[in-house]
Amino acid sequence: MKGIILAGGTGTRLRPLTQVTNKHLLPVYNKPMIYYPLEALKVCGITNIMIVSGRGHAGHFLDLLGSGKDLGADLSYDIQEEAGGIAQALSVAEDFADGEQIAVILGDNIFSRVEELRAGVEAFEAQAQGAKIFLKSVLDARRFGVAEIAGERMVSIMEKPKQPKSDLAVVGFYLYDKQVFDVIRTLKPSARGELEITDVNNWYVANNIMTYQIIQGDWTDAGTFDSLLRANMLAAGIQS
Repeated sequence: MKGIILAGGTGTRLRPLTQVTNKHLLPVYNKPMIYYPLEALKVCGITNIMIVSGRGHAGHFLDLLGSGKDLGADLSYDIQEEAGGIAQALSVAEDFADGEQIAVILGDNIFSRVEELRAGVEAFEAQAQGAKIFLKSVLDARRFGVAEIAGERMVSIMEKPKQPKSDLAVVGFYLYDKQVFDVIRTLKPSARGELEITDVNNWYVANNIMTYQIIQGDWTDAGTFDSLLRANMLAAGIQS
């Protein structure tokens, strides 16, 4: 399985911190943010990893991480030419994936118990086809994609609903088979003008080949000032 870290975007919600740098290069406790998803993939046994970033700061990732050899990884890099959504960013990595299963992680997501993800990856690798997402019970579900489940079955995923049908947020770690790039090619831009990863996930739901795992450990993204503060606090706890 190959890993893909999506580290593009413009970071508008974190300006002026992101005025001259990429969000994923900001410090989170004692290391740059990008280190956390990279380490998560490594714990999952995934060391062949592509980092997809936007224009302007791609060279900074290369300066920081290099080939990945010193970090125990084999790193590749590619560019998302314009901010067109998570699914559009993922499409950049099709040649890199080369028909293999992929683990996709958003560059601003931090998990306290990465071993939970590893167990999910190991289970997914035994699947012949399909996708898998990870869910977390949260207080502010309206900020995220929200899953509706019935027993073991995934019913639907709604993007930032005003009235969530559950408190289960879809976290920024996704597992896909090789069909995912064909699915992305069928997508139409949302009202935000983006190709939504929720639409990709709902394709798998509609075809009854989506599985899920509810994680128990702490998790946060770091896309706003408040969540960046939570990320620092969570990372400090992990390190201690």
